[in-house]
Amino acid sequence: MMQAQFACRYLVFSGIMLAAGSIPARAQVFADAKTSPVEYAKSDSAPKKACDAMEHFKDKDIVEVHAAVVAATAQAPAYCKVTGVITPEVAFEVSLPDKWNGRFYMIGNGGLAGESLEDPGRVSQRNGALALGFAFAQTNTGHDARKEPSGSFIMSNPEKAIDYAYRAVHVTATTAKSITKDYYGKAVSKAYWNSCSNGGRQGLIEAQRYPEDFDGIVANSPWVDQTGFTIGAMWNQNALSDASITPAKLALLAGKVMEKCDATDGVKDGLIGDPRKCSFDARKDVPSCEAGAGSGDCLTAAQAEAVNKIYSGPISNGKPFFPGYMLGSEGLVPGPGGTAASGWMNVIVAARPDAKPADFNLAEGTMRYLVLTPPKPDYDYKTFDYDRDTHLLDAWGAKADAKNPDLSKFHKSGGKLMMTYGWADPILQPMMGVNYYEQAVAKNGPGTGEFFRMFMVPGMGHCGGGIGTDRFDSVTAMINWVEKGTAPNVLRATRAVNGQVVRSRPVCPYPQEARYSGQGSVDDAANFRCVNP
Repeated sequence: MMQAQFACRYLVFSGIMLAAGSIPARAQVFADAKTSPVEYAKSDSAPKKACDAMEHFKDKDIVEVHAAVVAATAQAPAYCKVTGVITPEVAFEVSLPDKWNGRFYMIGNGGLAGESLEDPGRVSQRNGALALGFAFAQTNTGHDARKEPSGSFIMSNPEKAIDYAYRAVHVTATTAKSITKDYYGKAVSKAYWNSCSNGGRQGLIEAQRYPEDFDGIVANSPWVDQTGFTIGAMWNQNALSDASITPAKLALLAGKVMEKCDATDGVKDGLIGDPRKCSFDARKDVPSCEAGAGSGDCLTAAQAEAVNKIYSGPISNGKPFFPGYMLGSEGLVPGPGGTAASGWMNVIVAARPDAKPADFNLAEGTMRYLVLTPPKPDYDYKTFDYDRDTHLLDAWGAKADAKNPDLSKFHKSGGKLMMTYGWADPILQPMMGVNYYEQAVAKNGPGTGEFFRMFMVPGMGHCGGGIGTDRFDSVTAMINWVEKGTAPNVLRATRAVNGQVVRSRPVCPYPQEARYSGQGSVDDAANFRCVNP
């Protein structure tokens, strides 16, 4: 697990923000397949065509298509791999196993997308789905990030912005289902989406814009509000520009936060249950020192103020504009060889004076290329006025933000939606997920829980990791919900260190939370129950 975690963080540092391929090692997709009453691993449908015949598949939007048989390996059965391009440049893949379970499974993209479809993490997800008989699909959303990094893809064709924002996933899903039907001679019975971060945003967009594409959508740590995040990342960079914070000072901060907030959930267990219940002020709760002090046992006034700004989020015209990061997100995350690093390091706080932290790097690319019209590759974030300029992002937000709380068409179509978020996420602000869920409940009424549920995970980082329980099978829970009507009342989660499970907990549907019984080990899920706060 630790190796997977640090592989994910490498992707963050590269500015991609957690490619979807980082999910399976921790989230344990399909881990509960054998105990599912759906028995979805039963695969008995055979192709009605030869694989090479798929070279001739026709669709009005496809500009090229290729098909090839891929031999079985230890990781995946033999399958027919159909690849191609949907106009203008949307690369897609549909992989079709020799024995099909009748279902369709699709994953999304990290950050500003453009990943290679042969990225090792994506291949791992493909193999996992094929091994259980799913038809599998993915897309690069219309550009190659190796050739057009960050948001620069818009420079070669403005239409690529629409493909990235919402179109590419939709046209890939509909095309993939048509290809699947043509190959097996019958239509997909159920379609599922599972992805994280920007992939979570894509899943929400699907529910909001194209409610009939998927029967079940799992949106993990979704980038709900891309434009709000962009403003927040510039805010944090401004706050830290005159108050650099060292790893030692981050470690001090993490210790003081845990010291004050650990027991607010009723048990001292090294986890902060709901960070909103703890009041913390870096100016008062961390030892202070004079400017220029280099030790790690205090914060200067400027450093404490910067920390508080990160927690509070940006202010516009005297009012909170967007959520900040939660208490616990700065915590120390164990790494290889017993090392530990703050969740903020390299993500919110730059590791070197000449480096850009990943969140800001992502936000800067979004601002320069996707928000501003025409694009301004040399735009200086320091010129952004938080009282005057927030509306500059409105036009892009109307395309890319996944904030529409009206899910009535998705509900009417029979769709189910599950959202998961780690309370200690240091990359995306968890409250953007909480706020969206609460707005959706207000819009869709008291019956929202019949088709949309959210699970907040204490101590978990972005899409997994952190110090909380981060291994759970939300996909099987979704399949059980869609096909058996069994709504997920709890997710059983574990945390593993060096391959050994060291803690288990129930993860409860929001607003419920796991409450300790007062007896037995705090590392055993049996001693916790879901209760309303």
